[in-house]
Amino acid sequence: MAALPHHIESIHPALWRGSQLARAYGQTIDTGYAALSAELPGGGWPIGALVELLVQQPGIGEMRLLKPALVAVSQRPVALLQAPHVPNSLAFAYLGLPLDKLMMLRASKTADALWCAERVLNARSCGALLFWQQHIRSEALRRLHLAAQATETLLILVRPLAAAQDSSPATLRLGVRPADGGIVVDVIKRRGPTRTDPLSIHLQPTPILLSPHGRVRRHLPAPAFAGGLPSEMVISG
Repeated sequence: MAALPHHIESIHPALWRGSQLARAYGQTIDTGYAALSAELPGGGWPIGALVELLVQQPGIGEMRLLKPALVAVSQRPVALLQAPHVPNSLAFAYLGLPLDKLMMLRASKTADALWCAERVLNARSCGALLFWQQHIRSEALRRLHLAAQATETLLILVRPLAAAQDSSPATLRLGVRPADGGIVVDVIKRRGPTRTDPLSIHLQPTPILLSPHGRVRRHLPAPAFAGGLPSEMVISG
């Protein structure tokens, strides 16, 4: 029997040693945060794969975490599906995302939202799809993962942190919790060794939080896009 090669990972790009991070199996986008990129195979968010952000609650900094990647793919539309809050034009301007590249999608039923997500992926016209969903069945996760693999789209599924206990075909799963000055990220699943220590990531606050009047303004309704959302579609069953 022929001996195994010294570098067993050279047999196929999808193979890796359990003690090492996997090599990039496909395209990645730099996260913009050196400490986080160093912990991800290929040094960034995987393209054409299912990525899960499991958040303690929406709005704790996940959009600022994704800012560098979203700006990098904004040559094509960025789709926001089932966003928990009305997008704030000033906040997205701060993120550096052109408003004419944002597409807001809403569905009245979970099944419709999943159908919409698959259609966006199959169209292959979006640079990124951000999909917020509380409850999703394992077979639906597999369908999303398979649909994403045929694209060059950054697919981010935002779910509650409690879903970390559930199995998932996602290539990458990160838990996100708020912390002073930013967020704490737990690497729940990656192609590589288990990481037990959380990562602390500093996030620059938005200008409204730096304003002396920010405390008052935060209690006011967020301004919607002037003239409505740049591109909005409501899907109902």
